[in-house]
Amino acid sequence: MQAESPIAQRWQLMREHLDERQRRTFAAAEARVLGRGGVAQVVAATGMSRNTIVAGMEELDGTDNQFIAPEPLAAARATRRSGGGRKSATHKDPTLVPDLLALVDPSTRGDPESPLRWTCKSLRVLTDELKAQGHAISHVVVGQLLKLQGYSLQANAKVVEGNQSPDRNAQFEHINASVTAALAAGQPVISVDTKKKELVGQYKNGGREWQPEGEPERVQVHDFVDTELGRANPYGVYDIGADEGWVSVGTDHDTSAFAVQTIRRWWFTMGRQRYPKATELMITADGGGSNGYRVRLWKLELSRLAKEIGLRIRVSHFPPGTSKWNKIEHRLFSFITMNWRGRPLISHEVIVQLIASTKTRSGLKVRSEIDTNSYPKGMVVSDADFSAIEIKPDRFHGEWNYSIGPG
Repeated sequence: MQAESPIAQRWQLMREHLDERQRRTFAAAEARVLGRGGVAQVVAATGMSRNTIVAGMEELDGTDNQFIAPEPLAAARATRRSGGGRKSATHKDPTLVPDLLALVDPSTRGDPESPLRWTCKSLRVLTDELKAQGHAISHVVVGQLLKLQGYSLQANAKVVEGNQSPDRNAQFEHINASVTAALAAGQPVISVDTKKKELVGQYKNGGREWQPEGEPERVQVHDFVDTELGRANPYGVYDIGADEGWVSVGTDHDTSAFAVQTIRRWWFTMGRQRYPKATELMITADGGGSNGYRVRLWKLELSRLAKEIGLRIRVSHFPPGTSKWNKIEHRLFSFITMNWRGRPLISHEVIVQLIASTKTRSGLKVRSEIDTNSYPKGMVVSDADFSAIEIKPDRFHGEWNYSIGPG
């Protein structure tokens, strides 16, 4: 292997510390010292063009043995004449940017005449369309132009929450005031919800965990439901005042009966001991699902629980489309997800163990159990049974805020 020449070695050491003019001067000085054939040697060692080196030598000839007056700082930093260098694509093609913006403008997405109305703004597709319009351009330059116009690759952002109630913020304030008052009075306040249903078996689970290099956990290629293991339905209860959680991992359907049974398990296992003097239990829940404000079975099961524990149960539902504001989502479920990331949920027992081992620096404690009971779907609550519930709607949005007495 041929060793690099001294010129090439000096070039490699200095090139990153020189601006354009200084590089040109360096190459010209090397060529001048070498004499005849020096330009060709410097071209081979540096990769610079012959014209650039010759221009540098002319600059050296113009400044040899002459006094150089101090230049202003801005002028000293200049490396080429004003207007020098390669002309930009937009300078040579003034209609390029307007045509590009017309292709990516959101207003053209639904235009039947726009060839890109269903594209994802691929650079190569944009380049092909611009070439078809007569522009000479590469996909690299298209990307550069988009960045200069303030565009960037972006994923969808989950910010649209569907139809929003005009009293959305007022309901948030109502829930906050109710929770604050209950906590100040020493009453239990819990946030409840169903976590995402999980496939049970040797399936891929999002995230990564530490493993010996080259020994990842082997999982199934396809996520087909195992007929024997089925799915896990984790329903959670988060005690806001105590920073404690309970999760029942159901093996059957996620129904209102299952949801209230989970609350019952939490109360007799954890809540009753922590709140021996409680007179009421406050629950914050989503507006839909097994604990939805329109679900009759939810309210019937709560009335049965109220009679069993002898407490009035006060419920406040978050407005439709705002479930992410429920405390349990970011105080309990998010940490469970982080705790089992990258681990296949091979059995219900493993799921329970992973949930129960979830901890946070704030002191979160979680208990979990399997619930193998049957919770059939399609249970109908008769008008007579529903009218027997001692339910008292609040003055403010009684459909979202109500209390159920022990009867």
